[in-house]
Amino acid sequence: MRDPAYAPKRRGGLRRLDPRGLVTRDFPLKAAALAISVLAFVVVAESTPDEATQTYKVAVERPEVPAGYVLRGTLGEVAVKLRGPAPGVAKLGPADLHPTLDLSAADFTRSDAQDVPVRVPLNDQAIVAQTDPVAVSVRIEKVVSRSLTVQVRFANDPPKGFMPGTPTFSTSEVRLTGAQSLVANVAAAFATIRFGDTPIDISTSAAVVPVDAAGSAVEGVQADPPSVQVGVAVLSTSSTRTVPVLWSLRGSVAPGFWISRVTTDPVALPVQGAPAALAALERLDTAPIDVSGLNANRSFRVPLILPAGAVTVTGVGAGLAADTDPRTIDVVVAGPLATLAALDALTATVDASGKTAGIGPADVVLRLPAGVTAISLQPARVTLTIKPR
Repeated sequence: MRDPAYAPKRRGGLRRLDPRGLVTRDFPLKAAALAISVLAFVVVAESTPDEATQTYKVAVERPEVPAGYVLRGTLGEVAVKLRGPAPGVAKLGPADLHPTLDLSAADFTRSDAQDVPVRVPLNDQAIVAQTDPVAVSVRIEKVVSRSLTVQVRFANDPPKGFMPGTPTFSTSEVRLTGAQSLVANVAAAFATIRFGDTPIDISTSAAVVPVDAAGSAVEGVQADPPSVQVGVAVLSTSSTRTVPVLWSLRGSVAPGFWISRVTTDPVALPVQGAPAALAALERLDTAPIDVSGLNANRSFRVPLILPAGAVTVTGVGAGLAADTDPRTIDVVVAGPLATLAALDALTATVDASGKTAGIGPADVVLRLPAGVTAISLQPARVTLTIKPR
């Protein structure tokens, strides 16, 4: 049996749970604590910004390459995507972004093309930058040097009737420096010069340009020295030779007379022309002189029959050679029909008597047969060039 005192003791030892008291007891303090917690949550929530993204197209900047190496390739542009707190992302624009290659990930033992990652350094570590593409294909090559003999290249031809002499240089060799594959592609080092309109010897400074086997400039290779002094003599393609003048007669003198002597004035003339043409030239013949019925001494003025390509030179001093620019002139003549029909060629001369080496204007003198006059002579003056032979 249960002890009769058990129930009263148990009822006296238990405390009744009052749910309303849990809420209402110390209500002002509890309400204040709750309000503070809610306010703190609102402040924290408002101070945490929303995340934002922004994408810009930016050119990849060329990085600093270690000494002894050169970076080859077109870096181009990448799309830079920024992700982070909205205020920080909003502050950044394309001018603030400097994508460049991360050379720490490159293999400097390779000379072929390789993909090198692109990185975008940012001061705000809360912002993440991603690029598209993530890497750029470039070549990282060693810088090498080699020596090469300088050659001259003519941009145009010398004036007509002249040819270039053997070029001379202030230095015969230049040192070429650049990427290994580019230097290996160089076939020659050219110094280019241009002739003027007058046959004057050239002495000028010309840039040294490395070229490949096709003659195209090889960009990225530097020459040391970058330019050289070039000298080229301008030489005449013609030679000068003095040959005798021989007369040619036709017809018969009057009965009872004969020709005892024939003289020419001058007895010889210097002629100028291509070496091959002058080598076969032994004399200058006059046009035929008609002596039919001649019964007394008489002087005749007749033209010379000149070989093709030859030019008569008169009055040139000893040790000198002369030429004119232009070498031909245009002439309109008038005269008896029979005389013009028999006219093979006209002789135009420029008198160089008393003139020394140099260049200057000179008058053209036209020799015409009797009864023939010149209506037009173009040009009436030419440029006379006299040079030491």
